[in-house]
Amino acid sequence: MNTWLYVLRKLIYTIPVLLGVCFLIFLLFNVFSPDPASIILGKHATVKQIEEVRNELGLNKPYFLQYLDIVKSAFTFDFGRSWQTKQDIWDMMKQGAVPSMTLTIPGFMISTVFAIIISLVVSFYRGKLLDKGTVILCVALMSIPSLAYILFGQWFFAYKMSWFEISGYESGFPYFIPYIILPVLIWVFLTIGPDVRFFRTIMLDEIYQDYVRTARAKGLSETTILFKHVLKNAMIPIITYVIIQLPFLILGALLLESFFSIPGLGGITISAVYASDLPVIKAMTVLTAVAYIIFSIITDVLYTVVDPRVSLK
Repeated sequence: MNTWLYVLRKLIYTIPVLLGVCFLIFLLFNVFSPDPASIILGKHATVKQIEEVRNELGLNKPYFLQYLDIVKSAFTFDFGRSWQTKQDIWDMMKQGAVPSMTLTIPGFMISTVFAIIISLVVSFYRGKLLDKGTVILCVALMSIPSLAYILFGQWFFAYKMSWFEISGYESGFPYFIPYIILPVLIWVFLTIGPDVRFFRTIMLDEIYQDYVRTARAKGLSETTILFKHVLKNAMIPIITYVIIQLPFLILGALLLESFFSIPGLGGITISAVYASDLPVIKAMTVLTAVAYIIFSIITDVLYTVVDPRVSLK
């Protein structure tokens, strides 16, 4: 099937999925959540004031029209204004996306590349001390809470040693670099453990395949076998694992941005939760769903690039 026809069909299929996501958002925030007008005005508000705010926010509309408002925002990306800051939410999203991606993309790329290389090496030495030691180290890294990495990094490396900035952010290249080095390093330590364990499992599955024995029989070096043949044949599960994580990179790293005062989407989300800013929370939920759907389609298309035997149907 033509790739563009496949993409078009998948996009059409996403419409009912997105409608379902909007319905869940509607139930969570418009039906089951506490009255937003009471949250905004506080406990001393009068009934008249609450009614005025409900009318202003459109909360007195019939439920069906409220649901249609959410559907419209999902398809037009017009999320209205924040209750907390009165800013246009889409403008807030665009402003916060850049700081988020300056943190998450370098951390994600470094962690993924190192995890793939390490997994290839330890799979070659499977069952030996290097392999067992790496697995133990990965489990140890995964066992430490993310908050412990952040607090120790800020206290020891930023405060005690003064090697990095303890918090803050400055827009523009290269001014933001000193502020993201420590968060990026923490990101790598947080993610490299599970990444190495996942990629190692994939590599071990491939190493026992017949084509690897054939390559060795032909006299190819282990480096060529690992990085040319094994890695190439392991690309489909790697692509699946990597691409599905990309939507969450765009949405930022909640704890890292919050503790390091980086004005990204993660920090915006945390502030919205604290302030019960439901329009912003709805917008982030919709964006997460849309990004997940889009990157799922990209994953399917990339399968055909790395493995010509895969056909889109």
